[in-house]
Amino acid sequence: MTAHLNQDRFPYPVARIGIIGGGQLGRMMVKAAKQLGCTCTVLDPTPNSPAGQVSGHQIVANYQDAAALRELAESCDLTTFDLEDIDSTILAELSKEGRPIFPHPQLLAVVQDKLRQKEALASAGLPVAEFRAMPEPQAELCASFGYPLVQKACRGGYDGRGVAVLRGPEDFAKHLPVPSLIERFVPAAMELAVMVARGRDGESRSYPAVEMRVCPEHNILDWLLAPARIEAATAAAAEQLAQRTVQALDGVGIFGVEMFLTSSGELLINEVAPRTHNSGHYTIEACVTDQFEQHLRAIAGLPLGATDQLCPAAMVNLLGAPGHHGRPVIKGLRAALAIPGVAVHIYGKAATRPYRKMGHVTVLDADIEQAYRKAQQVRELIEITGEDHP
Repeated sequence: MTAHLNQDRFPYPVARIGIIGGGQLGRMMVKAAKQLGCTCTVLDPTPNSPAGQVSGHQIVANYQDAAALRELAESCDLTTFDLEDIDSTILAELSKEGRPIFPHPQLLAVVQDKLRQKEALASAGLPVAEFRAMPEPQAELCASFGYPLVQKACRGGYDGRGVAVLRGPEDFAKHLPVPSLIERFVPAAMELAVMVARGRDGESRSYPAVEMRVCPEHNILDWLLAPARIEAATAAAAEQLAQRTVQALDGVGIFGVEMFLTSSGELLINEVAPRTHNSGHYTIEACVTDQFEQHLRAIAGLPLGATDQLCPAAMVNLLGAPGHHGRPVIKGLRAALAIPGVAVHIYGKAATRPYRKMGHVTVLDADIEQAYRKAQQVRELIEITGEDHP
């Protein structure tokens, strides 16, 4: 694939892409890859994973399986991933042997550890909330740091796991019993996210800043509005900050940069995801180039696509209903699809469980407030239950 960087003649397939992770992000990436003339091999421990269903070729193995990761990298022109919980040491060895892996394994090693990520951002002079390492839970350290605070597990946090908000000493009993960091609780006026793509040649492009609402009970994205309802100057500052962040990390691929906007107008980086991201799903319908195609363009050394947003959009996640497990049952789909501007994405997961991401819905409308109202209506209509409900 490296030889293709400076030429415009591509024998089919344009690239054989290995994807570590077979979830919904991988699934949507495979669809974009096929559109570009690429083929994909997925590595995931779950047989017939969501991404494996559409790729047609899956290696069934754990993300820490050195032999399987090597098989994937050696059978493809380049390798990428849709999650962070991978053995970055193995990927670093493969990279040293000349196997193209993007984002770089060294970057993955930094970002997958929340403490190392925060230290890297702070060292680069980027604005973050005050934080401190907590190798093991200590009530005295939390008290001296000051409440309220947020505890984040260094490793493994995802979709609401690995985060605890401790508002006072009485909440210390709810702490996470793992190596972590604690950081100042930021009473944000709004939570924002900016998707940034950066190519192998250093070219960088950002998407419009989006406004997010995170469900406080489960710490999962509830809904978003694109573009965010903020002043143009604030939006521009958020996009510039996101681009500076990805450049500081020397990232290649697409990155989700989550931020807090304080009541005083300050922007603080919350976290960086070195992959396609939930906050960028709306780009499939709403932007010239969606985040999945953009990621593939970036890692394959192809020109980055335009990031212009064509229409305002709202997005809601479809989560598994509380108390339900087993084969998914989708209720309200017909009524939701009857609403103009609605696009439903079901992820193809074989089993549901409470609050598991089972799909998402994007709603397009010329009026952002109307798009939001329609999205809330859709969320009330669609319910994903399970056949094993007691």
